[in-house]
Parts: sequence; structure tokens; C-alpha cells
Amino acid sequence: MVPGTRPYRSTLRQEHAQQTRRRILEAAADVFSARGYASASLADIAAAAGVSVESVKVHGPKRALLLSAFELTFGGEAGESSITQRPEIAAIAALDDPERILAELIPFMAAANARTSGLWATFTAAARDDAEVGAAFAGLLERRHADYAAMVGLLGERGTASIARLDAKGRRELADALSFVMSPEGHQQLVGESGWSFRRYTAWLLATVRTLIAAAGAEQKG
Repeated sequence: MVPGTRPYRSTLRQEHAQQTRRRILEAAADVFSARGYASASLADIAAAAGVSVESVKVHGPKRALLLSAFELTFGGEAGESSITQRPEIAAIAALDDPERILAELIPFMAAANARTSGLWATFTAAARDDAEVGAAFAGLLERRHADYAAMVGLLGERGTASIARLDAKGRRELADALSFVMSPEGHQQLVGESGWSFRRYTAWLLATVRTLIAAAGAEQKG
């Protein structure tokens, strides 16, 4: 055997496995969005991914597929990690100007919401009917709030005066408000139900976030 052949083949197998997993999760996102959680089957996902049902089961059960499919669709990577660890977000967080941070972060979040609004509706519905999905959903919400708390802290560190005036409670409430406004639910209502264009939605989101940040500081000062 030529030296180095085995590690090379191992790497190829690993890359193939990663590609297969991504294909399965992308298929799962499409199937769950189109059929809902209860009506979607592993066979449906396998057919959409072009793999065997056994291959899908390796990445299951179904509730795990739903969570991973959402994480992949929203942030580009499956796994229970903070979105702040994504390279795109890390690059934005490295900026010095808080206005530039918002100007680049909001379009990223708007696009993520657009990709996941249908899947989010499936997730929320399933969480109400399935206790295990509900537990996964609760964990996702907890991580989402932590991300927004980190965002508030970052903007404060970068010199946003209104945030600098906030105490711990004020920062927590601002994170609550941002999590609400910047959620996939908002995109679904404004774009999916009310017919707003994505451009209009993104502009509204940026303006609303700026208003919330300024108002939070004013309320704390008062």
C-alpha cells in the first residue's frame, strides 16, 4: 500500500458522509415545510434526498432531523451552537462601528428568516403537539435569546450610547424585543401573509431595530 493512501481514503469517506448528511437535511427542510411534521415520513425525506431510508435513519429520529434541518437552513450549519460562531457573523462582530454592524447583520438575519419562515411554522406547530420536539424547540429559543443578548452586549461595547445607559434588566428586555422583532414569525406575517417585498421587509427590520435600541436607552434614562 502506498503510504498515505488510507488517510486519503478516510478523508474522502468523511467528505462523502458530510455531503450525504447535508443533502438529507436539505431534503428534510423541503419535506417538512411542504407537508408539516406529522405528515412527513422518513421515506419522503429519503426519496427527496435520493438516498435509502436507512441512510436517513442514521441522522434521525425525525425530531432530530427537524431541528438540524432548521439550523442548517437558518445558519448554514447544523448543530446546537450559537449563530455567533458562524464565520459571517464573526466577521460582522469584528467591526468597530455599531451602525455598520447593524447594516450588515440585519440583511443576514432577514435572509435567514426568509429561508426558514415555512420551516419555522412547522417547527412551532410540532412543538405544541410533541413533547420531545417541544423540548428541542425550547432549547432553540434559549440559544436564540442568548444570541440576542450577546448582540446587545456587543453593540454596547462598540459604543452605542443608548445601550451603555441600560442596566442588566434593560439589556435583557432589549434582547427580548429584538428576538421578537427579528424572528422568522415576523417575516412570515409581513412577507408571507401581507405581501411585503423582501426589500421592504429588510428596510423595515433595520429601522425598527434602530428605533428599539434608541427607545430602550431613552426609557432607562427616564
